[in-house]
Amino acid sequence: MTRAAAPLPDTVERMKSRDFRQLRRLAAYLAPYRWRVAGALVALVVAAAAVLSLGVGLRYLIDSGFGAGRPQALDHALRASLLVILALAVATYLRSYLVTWLGERVVAELRNQVYRHIIRMPPGFFETTRTGEVLSRLTTDTTVVQTVIGSTVTQALRNILLTVGGIGLLVYSNPKLSGLVLLVVPLVVVPIVVFGRKVRRLSRTAQDRLADVSGRAEETVNAVRTVQAFAQEEREATTFAAASEAAFQAAAARAKARSMLAAVVITLVFGAIVAVLWMGGQDVLAGRITAGELSAFVFFATVVASAVGGLSDIVGDLQRAAGATERLFELLDSEPAIRAPAAPLALPERTAGEVRFEAVRFAYPGHPERIILDGLDLAVRPGESVALVGPSGAGKTSIFQLLMRFYDPQAGRIRLDGQPIDQLDPARYRSRLGLVPQEPVIFSADAWTNIRYGRPEASDAEVLEAAETAAARGFIEALPDGFATFLGEKGVRLSGGQRQRIAIARAILRDPAVLLLDEATSSLDAESEFAVQQALDYLMRNRTSIVIAHRLATVLKADRILVMEDGQIVDAGTHRELIGRGGLYARLADLQFRQGEAA
Repeated sequence: MTRAAAPLPDTVERMKSRDFRQLRRLAAYLAPYRWRVAGALVALVVAAAAVLSLGVGLRYLIDSGFGAGRPQALDHALRASLLVILALAVATYLRSYLVTWLGERVVAELRNQVYRHIIRMPPGFFETTRTGEVLSRLTTDTTVVQTVIGSTVTQALRNILLTVGGIGLLVYSNPKLSGLVLLVVPLVVVPIVVFGRKVRRLSRTAQDRLADVSGRAEETVNAVRTVQAFAQEEREATTFAAASEAAFQAAAARAKARSMLAAVVITLVFGAIVAVLWMGGQDVLAGRITAGELSAFVFFATVVASAVGGLSDIVGDLQRAAGATERLFELLDSEPAIRAPAAPLALPERTAGEVRFEAVRFAYPGHPERIILDGLDLAVRPGESVALVGPSGAGKTSIFQLLMRFYDPQAGRIRLDGQPIDQLDPARYRSRLGLVPQEPVIFSADAWTNIRYGRPEASDAEVLEAAETAAARGFIEALPDGFATFLGEKGVRLSGGQRQRIAIARAILRDPAVLLLDEATSSLDAESEFAVQQALDYLMRNRTSIVIAHRLATVLKADRILVMEDGQIVDAGTHRELIGRGGLYARLADLQFRQGEAA
């Protein structure tokens, strides 16, 4: 039995587990583009060398040019500087283009991989994970990763090269003054470590608060009709403002910590440069070093100071990126509870449609203590039409959820044509089923796309035939652009009955072996219901059909009615037999069907 997908770790646990090792996993995405990576690194080294060489040229210009009174030295220095600047410009262009391309390429692949993983997660995963949280990781966090690959990492490497090269030239130029500069390094490292840990925690908190804002907005916008129907606009706006303010406060705290880190580092580094200038000036006056040597030394010290200061700021970006990377890989590392077995059983070309539930016990992962189906036994013969009736919460919808293998039962087994469905490949198994839910899903596309969703390779003629059979062709062709008309987000341009008929056309086009109808005609007016019921009668002919029924017409046409209560089948038979026996079905018929019979 497959275990339910574990929810994503909470905020506290995720903050504790963060470290830069998460960024190493991104290297796998860079591996296919190693030549571009190598080109970017070469350009990076050339650019750093060009910057440092300017200091060497400055020393030559002052000592051999101005100090020795040689005008030709000034000309040489100018030509050399122009060549260095040209090399720096070309190297910077190559580095910038290559790393930006790599960042965009890697993030596109990472985003695709995360999305492919998300849409394969079973519904149980989303019982314990907010949709807004997932969307935040898919968008915001991937953008952070793009920034770190396309900018932050190369800036860090550039500053490291300038720091190492600059320190080497400092020591070569003047060991005594270099010692003073190097004394400052431990003083700079300590605040980077201390403040860096704080920035890391605050960065994670800021990302979580931003996910709260995204999730709140997504939930409210999707339910905007309900919000307006209950006149809760002001309340929702206030709640969103509170979430937005929490995100702002978290971001402000992170910015304050990062700014304090930068301020401390700059104070220490540039304070050391001032001290070096004073001591170096004394040595120049005493004749122990030349003015060119001091100028070059100050240039190198400034480069090193700027590089170290940049590193302190980059640490915060890298920590934020480490958090974003961890959040993304948490998604990728979450194992779907429903997946194909290592060696799935083969499905025959034609499915007869025999369905069996054997002692099935089931509870939803979000409420494991509440048993929905308790030892359920159910057998549906090939081609049989079975109606499920019973009070709300009896387990009718859960049967559909298990048949679609959105969940696995905690005990018992479900079989299709004698084969246990947990031993089949879920995608191939589901291709034999057709589902028409009570609340149909209409995608933000045209009618062609929505109906063809049941079988993407279907021809236009087949789509038209399915729409005709579902009594949908007439109203679709009456739309401004006919079947090419954009139906709006979630089919907002259609009535409830029209959306239901498109969903039925989708199922008709799929031509499934087992048809699952969740009261597919419940949203239709009398005229449309009659037309669709005829289509469904044709569709259900010689096909295994299981119907969650609330209306008399659906029940009367079923070969067998199964009465459910508390996760058990408590009675079975035809309408006449069940009415004759009395009991729960007779009471339901008296409450729900008498008015329909009278009409």
